[in-house]
Amino acid sequence: MGSKNKLKRFKENETFKNVLQPDREIVAAGKCELKGQWAAHFGNTNPLVLELGCGKGEYTLGLAEKNADKNFIGVDIKGARFWRGAKTALEEKRENVAFLRSQIELIDLLFAPGEVDEIWITFPDPQIKYKRTKHRMTNRQFLDKYKQILCPGGTVHLKTDSEFMHGYTLGILQGLELDIIYANHDVYKNAGSPKEVLGIQTFYEKQYLEKGKPITYIQFKFN
Repeated sequence: MGSKNKLKRFKENETFKNVLQPDREIVAAGKCELKGQWAAHFGNTNPLVLELGCGKGEYTLGLAEKNADKNFIGVDIKGARFWRGAKTALEEKRENVAFLRSQIELIDLLFAPGEVDEIWITFPDPQIKYKRTKHRMTNRQFLDKYKQILCPGGTVHLKTDSEFMHGYTLGILQGLELDIIYANHDVYKNAGSPKEVLGIQTFYEKQYLEKGKPITYIQFKFN
């Protein structure tokens, strides 16, 4: 994407009512006004669902279309990327969709304890190199943050084409003795896979499937 195109999208994002871009220093200082106020933003108390590392927002939009009784927020630091999802949501008048530009590691400073009902992590970078362990979105530090913002019984979903990420996450979850609700290393070959896992496909997921790569999925919750 050219720099001019990026700048244009950044400018457009500033005009979108469904895009929120809090200042990093304010968030890091624990002074984010959005924290604990997401029901007010949406104008209702419907369950709140996050997609972390949402990319273009395809999964956020797909989930929102199938669940009008829930509110969805796609979170990503790359605003020029989720611009497409935000624009589509406005064009389609989807009032239950928002996009938040922020680093994932600040997630516990953006949402209040118990404010979130579900978290989706879709096709994250597996960060295979050992020195990148701290960036894996299902390491213990990230899991602690998810636990803080999830309501009792809230669930986390991990959908990925990475067998490494799938196996790594299962190992972490088992070590912490968390409640693994569902796990499968090839959801499209399992008739019992959840419909929201099979019914929504991102652009890159379709490419993975065309190449014959299995898509893995884990659903779990904190005890």
